[in-house]
Amino acid sequence: MSATVPSGGHRGTLVHIVRGHAECRPEAEAITYLADGEAVGQALSFGELDRRVRTVAGRLQELGATGKPALLLFENDVDFVVAFLGCLYARVVAVTAYPPRSGSRHLQRLQALVADAQAEVVLVTPSILGRIEESLRKFSALASARWVVVGEPGEGDEALAEAWRMPALRREEVAFLQYTSGSLGSPKGVMLSHGNLMHNAAMIAAAFGHSSATRHVSWLPLFHDMGLIGNVLQALYLGTPCVFMSPAAFVQQPARWLRAISTYQATTSGAPSSAYDLCVRKITDEQLEGVDLRGWRVAYNGAEPVRADVLDAFAARFARFGFQRSALYPCYGMAESTLLISGDDTMAEPVVRAVCSAALERGRIEEVTAGQAARRLVSCGHSWFGQEVRIVDPKTCLPCPPGQVGEIWLSGESVALGYWNRPELTQETFQARLPDTARTFLRTGDLGFVEETQLYVTGRLKDLIVVRGRNHYPQDIEATVERSSGMLRPGLGAAFSIEGAEGERLVVVHEVERVHVADLEVPSVVGQIREAVAEEHEIAVHAVVLLAPGTLPKTSSGKVQRSACRKRFLAGTLEAVGQWSVSLREPAQEGPGAVAEGPRTREALQGWLTARVAARLRIAESEIDPRRPLTQYGLESTVAASLSHELGDKLGVRLGPLVFWEYPSIERLCGYLNSLSS
Repeated sequence: MSATVPSGGHRGTLVHIVRGHAECRPEAEAITYLADGEAVGQALSFGELDRRVRTVAGRLQELGATGKPALLLFENDVDFVVAFLGCLYARVVAVTAYPPRSGSRHLQRLQALVADAQAEVVLVTPSILGRIEESLRKFSALASARWVVVGEPGEGDEALAEAWRMPALRREEVAFLQYTSGSLGSPKGVMLSHGNLMHNAAMIAAAFGHSSATRHVSWLPLFHDMGLIGNVLQALYLGTPCVFMSPAAFVQQPARWLRAISTYQATTSGAPSSAYDLCVRKITDEQLEGVDLRGWRVAYNGAEPVRADVLDAFAARFARFGFQRSALYPCYGMAESTLLISGDDTMAEPVVRAVCSAALERGRIEEVTAGQAARRLVSCGHSWFGQEVRIVDPKTCLPCPPGQVGEIWLSGESVALGYWNRPELTQETFQARLPDTARTFLRTGDLGFVEETQLYVTGRLKDLIVVRGRNHYPQDIEATVERSSGMLRPGLGAAFSIEGAEGERLVVVHEVERVHVADLEVPSVVGQIREAVAEEHEIAVHAVVLLAPGTLPKTSSGKVQRSACRKRFLAGTLEAVGQWSVSLREPAQEGPGAVAEGPRTREALQGWLTARVAARLRIAESEIDPRRPLTQYGLESTVAASLSHELGDKLGVRLGPLVFWEYPSIERLCGYLNSLSS
């Protein structure tokens, strides 16, 4: 029996739709989780999913949590989906969060989220709770919350499911909070209503050409809007199958994504531009033996700037496996607009526009003439379902004339309600007005222009740093850097991004305390900065510049000028007393050592690991002390996951993506690996 795609005029909520699928088609395939990116870990039909969700919802109703926020702490698996829907079924405001690994920094971030959301309930799996339970007492807001364990079905579940009662859900009510920053100081929770979810779901279905034949495959994180709303919730809205794996499984071996698309005959799957680039660079033909990508109809590309060269490379690289360039689907969206803002018609090749680079820097769109440098911009399509996009001068708040770059403003039913408990920021961001209309607009903070209905995103007005599709606020990173070393001057640093061959790269500059200029130990301070940023924000620092006191570019009122810092960094005119940057050389494909051949001695293993880590981080082997945590050298989660797979292949063992966090130094990791063979 085929699914019936809800129309854009459906006046219910996602809960009503999922319940309808469960009642009419209980045996139909709903969600499938690939535990290691390949083998099926769990698979639920709509009937099974509904029963598990009603169990969680019944427990939340029993606790009296209706109408209140609840924090979700889950890995990227079926339990997350069950808990999220359980909140919606119980009329509880779900608060999605990045799952903690260990350590106080991660719990500090969760403490900030719980305090900001005023969440009194935390939904969690037994494994995550066991990992952090001992540390919880240090964090009062987390320790005082009621912890509800969600996992495998158990005794009493049937009674809870039967006790559940459908609440009176209203489309204008808050369904969940999507936090756009992991800030310790000022996290911002976007309030998404049930109506927002329904409008954006209908818009995605129309823009992507979805139908009852649609099949999703995804590795995107469920705590992020594109992974949750664009994949799982879209599939639930349609009543069609969704197959997903963890982000770590993809990073360990990117070929798993394309193999899953082929195996499960996915029609829709997507990712940020950096993921497509990773596939081009890392996947071999041998890894795709038997793969057929002809059924992949919508390969959406969003969450970070869409790069024309990446689109070209991906289409050319995988054409031999049946991938069609017309499947590439550049789009634009953000959490504040639920998800999708614009996209083109499907099965049309991406529109790429070449403009004069010099004119673009002045905010003008001009044709390229002979001898001029050009920049290729990718169109992100047009708006849908009555949403209105306007290009506005961010200073005068007046519409821009044709040919001028301005801030992208948006009005429509997908625009979120605002920021949780932040009325002033909500008014500033979500309630902007233009003189020629009574509509209110969301100020996106992104820059762009519209030409022949096509929206082109050219940059950002705000100082947001986007790495692999995740937003990072510079003030959060600057606070982390400031706390990393006592040699740095408080409040006198800047974090910004620069474009690299693999996307945006993070640069940090910070003034040194005057009394420490003479005895400054640059390698030590740089190591402390890289370790703190890697642990707190899970991104690697590309370059560090330690500034002489009083030289950080600031306004007359004392505000840090990040854009001026960036320009001076690129020009090499910052007044540095010490600096460091990663090597520009490409990482080696193979390191020395005889790990794959002969006896796997601890010394050989340590030598091979040191060489591979140094190559991947683009630093000298001599810099690495095997006794020190690898995060000190800037080891981030994506690199660690990739290395864990490479190491497992070398040794012929299966290693989890978190092994580098469980055994954080080369010495400790080698000890663990030796114990496996003893």
